[in-house]
Amino acid sequence: MNQYLLNGKLTAKPGHQEALAAILFQASKLVATAKGCRLYVIGKDKADSHSVYVTEIWDSKEDHDNSLKVEGVRELITQAMPLLDGPPAKGQELEIIGGTEI
Repeated sequence: MNQYLLNGKLTAKPGHQEALAAILFQASKLVATAKGCRLYVIGKDKADSHSVYVTEIWDSKEDHDNSLKVEGVRELITQAMPLLDGPPAKGQELEIIGGTEI
């Protein structure tokens, strides 16, 4: 079974990038306990003051989907939605074929 990788970009309303990043950081702590979570990192581009990027690696897409059921995750999604400048774009879904581990 190949692992599942998701790259996502969320664009915040002006002035809300840090608040959005903080919510996603809280989410990272919750999903770190979920079955199959290998990586959940949040980043930002210095040249883009509105977006927050999330990269996730899971044992399977099913594990990723089930992470939305972790207690507290839905509440954080509800907090984040008003900070977004439009609906979140679908993330880039990739199947991992190899590489090195950190």
